[in-house]
Amino acid sequence: MSTNAGSMRILIKGGKVVNDDFTHEADVYIENGVIQQVGKELMIPGGAKVIDASGKLVIPGGIDTCVHLEQNFMNAAIQDDFYNGTKAALMGGTTMVMGLVLPEQHCSLVDAFEKCKDQADAKTCCDYSLHVGVTWWGAKVNNEMETLAREHGVNSFQMYMAYKDMMMLRDCELYQTLQTCKDIGAIARVHAENGELVAEGAKEALELGITGPEGIEISRPEELESEATHRAITIANRARCPIYLVNVSSTSAGDMIAAAKMQDKVVHAETTVAHAVLSGMQYYHQDWVHAAAHVLVPPLRIEPNTPGYLMGLLANDTLSVVASEHRPFNIKQKALGKEDFTKIPHGVAGVQDRMSVIWERGVVTGKMDENRFVAVTSSNAAKIYNMYPRKGRIIAGADADVVVWDPDATRIISASSQVQGGDFNLYEGQRCHGVPLVTISRGRLVCENGVFMCAEGSGKYYPQRIFPDYLYKKMVQREKSLTYKGVERDPYSGDVAKIAVTMKKELGLGPIDGETPKGPRAHQGVRDLHESSFSLSGSQVDDHIPKRSSARILAPPGGRSSGIW
Repeated sequence: MSTNAGSMRILIKGGKVVNDDFTHEADVYIENGVIQQVGKELMIPGGAKVIDASGKLVIPGGIDTCVHLEQNFMNAAIQDDFYNGTKAALMGGTTMVMGLVLPEQHCSLVDAFEKCKDQADAKTCCDYSLHVGVTWWGAKVNNEMETLAREHGVNSFQMYMAYKDMMMLRDCELYQTLQTCKDIGAIARVHAENGELVAEGAKEALELGITGPEGIEISRPEELESEATHRAITIANRARCPIYLVNVSSTSAGDMIAAAKMQDKVVHAETTVAHAVLSGMQYYHQDWVHAAAHVLVPPLRIEPNTPGYLMGLLANDTLSVVASEHRPFNIKQKALGKEDFTKIPHGVAGVQDRMSVIWERGVVTGKMDENRFVAVTSSNAAKIYNMYPRKGRIIAGADADVVVWDPDATRIISASSQVQGGDFNLYEGQRCHGVPLVTISRGRLVCENGVFMCAEGSGKYYPQRIFPDYLYKKMVQREKSLTYKGVERDPYSGDVAKIAVTMKKELGLGPIDGETPKGPRAHQGVRDLHESSFSLSGSQVDDHIPKRSSARILAPPGGRSSGIW
């Protein structure tokens, strides 16, 4: 692609423009990487490339809020680097990805961020930003979180209540982390599972001889997620920090979130495509490869109604966002756990298929309309992460991240034809309606009719702004009105009881504070074990007293034994 591609002029003509709140017929004119005009009968300069969108939808490019690229996890290298991962995203209609940096425990968050950013800058094909994981806690972490937020454009941090001995934070550490997020205006992303009980459950399953992929579902039941979800919301509420729960996988956790919203707590949440579409029965498949390929955490839920329930929560705004949680491994890597399910790397592919699968399972089935589809795949993420309306909306002045979407076209998903990494596709053989015909990223035509036209490294880091109104506007107002104040009253001037001191003297427990002990130690009903006559030397002080012979008790207190025992 030419170097001046970002300044090319594009006119998208005859389509229906779909935003999260309304749909209307309009043309879209793009120049210099920005949407310049939206409307009918536009006056535009000559030389523009015209794209006919008649009968098609013109939607904001997708924003995938969690992808894992070019890193190691559970002793395995993820199968996508930043080039291939962002290429797959663009091919699927996603124009921005948000990666996750996971520093090693007791290592610098800033160093891990800078290393990841250097790798991404050289390879990405689209806009990207980075979350940073808080994998341990201390004063250094607190300071580096502030540095990342103020100087490096990071406005989100991810904490784990699971992965004991790897990344798990204790409740007090999570509380302090959330307080820091509140102070610096960051989004607190929390993975909620009871890590202690997950570890115990895995141990028990292995002791029972359960070593296959079904162990992931057995050892991580949904009650451990719902309990941790409630606890995370409670801790965030006490810290007065908005919370964003990730990877919501169960009906009970979804109900916890719905209840918290009804109580007017500032809670947002995302689920993944896999959790909203597939059930945990995959873990009981006779083919070990098939079962292991579905291992992710929290696990898919065995209750068959759960995926439909989660899709419904996306539709009614209990859940705000659907992410791919893209972390692809191949079968050989999954086989690291062929004899122990706890060693199967957690992760599945999905960045390329996210948009089409949600369209098929959400819109085609009637659970949501095209406006809600735009909300959960793009606009809500832009609002939460403080990018709206520059991203997530088709409007004059916004970044030209635009997709021409054919709602009626179909494609068959297959690992053999996918661009994303991995050698297995969770949706193998499924026919999906909803196909991106044209993808435009920052005004560059990067994909048209399945042909990719984007240079490696042409994407850009998108620094994020702190204190997003979508999360913090209510919290700031509450801080003003809910400040704790002590009661102003006259000081107490009466007598103060000395019961504790009196008891100390009566019981002979030693001198009163400030008093010097006098004379020999008195024994007043309390035995002083320090003056015991027992000795370890062998001879005792009572050796001169004749020993009493043993006596048989014929009628012990309480009556004789019945002899049953």
